Amino acid sequence: MIYIVGMGPGAEEQMTGQAIRALEESDVIVGYPVYVELLGERFQDKEFLTTPMRQEVERCRMCYEEARKGKTVSLICSGDAGIYGMASLMYELKEEYPTCEMCELQVVPGITAASSGAAVLGAPIGHDFCVISLSDLLTPWEVIEKRLRAAAEGDFAIAIYNPSSRRRADYLQRACDILLEKLSPQTCCGYVENIGREGTAYRVCTLAKLRDCQVNMFTTVFIGNSNSRVIEGKLITGRGYRL
Repeated sequence: MIYIVGMGPGAEEQMTGQAIRALEESDVIVGYPVYVELLGERFQDKEFLTTPMRQEVERCRMCYEEARKGKTVSLICSGDAGIYGMASLMYELKEEYPTCEMCELQVVPGITAASSGAAVLGAPIGHDFCVISLSDLLTPWEVIEKRLRAAAEGDFAIAIYNPSSRRRADYLQRACDILLEKLSPQTCCGYVENIGREGTAYRVCTLAKLRDCQVNMFTTVFIGNSNSRVIEGKLITGRGYRL
């Protein structure tokens, strides 16, 4: 059995019971080194295998090879395994192991940054929303631009993943410029850093001010829609209930 486990932000209290059971049942836990460190001491009796960034395919094949040996394996992903996680890649690679009886896959959901970050900010995605990653490692920037414009045109609340990095220092600024083609500079926005981890912090601001904010890969950004507002310092996107 191979579990593809969404571990949420990383703290045990923010993992589902199903995720903890899958890890407890596993002989081997495979993951990116940062995620393995977040597991802490509870699972230290397990065998751990890691690969660095940009070796995701090798990491997945490692899971299949361990399962071939008769071991129960967990592949850990931050947030949810099916949202910018490894679940889809594991299924894509499964055809390479058609005769492996121990290679049955089970996806274990986790709390993604859109929901955990929203809880810190208030309720920024209380109505229709979309999630867009600004990482152009696997998606061309031209496609990301198209999706940003479509989200603004549709008046969606937006959760933005991977807003910036050392190589992409100006990507959030570029995204805000695209959104400002359609949205008001006073659109309510916010962002959360280090969600569910030490140093969690958030800020509520306007789209115009967000454009000049410095964020990093451990930040999730939220753009409100035309009905979003700030209530007691929190970013709220209502569903339209009659009050």
